[in-house]
Amino acid sequence: MQVLVRDNNVDQALRVLKKKMQREGVFREMKQRKAYEKPSERKTREKAEAVRRARKAARKTAIREGLIAAPKPKPRFGGGQRRPGPSSSSAPRPQS
Repeated sequence: MQVLVRDNNVDQALRVLKKKMQREGVFREMKQRKAYEKPSERKTREKAEAVRRARKAARKTAIREGLIAAPKPKPRFGGGQRRPGPSSSSAPRPQS
């Protein structure tokens, strides 16, 4: 794996490297290899992963074909509902 460092910006290069490693599944594999995994446990885990992948693919095709509704997109930023509380303005609130 290779990452270019531009303008001596090591922090950004490190972030890019971590993102690439996350996509490749390096961290998950390191976590799995910390302890010994019995062959039977490995088979059951791999079967469960295969089932999960198959279900996800079937769900995607069903959404694409219009058989089921697509899930609502989650808001990316904190623009959802706000909890009531003290306002950030400096004006005093009227008493009722």
